[in-house]
Amino acid sequence: MTTIFLPDLEATQQLGITLGKTLNVGTVILLAGDLGAGKTTLVQGIGKGLGIIDPIVSPTFTLINEYIEGRIPLYHLDLYRLEPHEVIGLNLESYWEGIEVTPGIVAIEWAERMPYLPDSYLRICLNHGENGQRQAEITEIN
Repeated sequence: MTTIFLPDLEATQQLGITLGKTLNVGTVILLAGDLGAGKTTLVQGIGKGLGIIDPIVSPTFTLINEYIEGRIPLYHLDLYRLEPHEVIGLNLESYWEGIEVTPGIVAIEWAERMPYLPDSYLRICLNHGENGQRQAEITEIN
């Protein structure tokens, strides 16, 4: 596990930009952590790093936003309003397996609500720290 201290939202977005420039097709990012800790901000940075020009907004009500115009497609999911038993019917594996969608990067907010996980993923937990600083704990599971 790697821990990164993020002094502000700009640093959170910059981490996302760096990830967006380096991640490969098929990467699944499971985002967890405090409400308002910067999960959507991180995904916005990933989008910028991928060259996506459309505004990236939280899919809290739509559940899934697809951005296909970047270097690699980005699929942004938000499970905040769902219970684990409701997630099963979404067939999320179709995104990370590239079934009926162009393979890309899958970023899932509130991933702790998932009753099943992909075989490999990058887990990023964002939490509030002291003095407005945030902390990102990054774990890679293969």
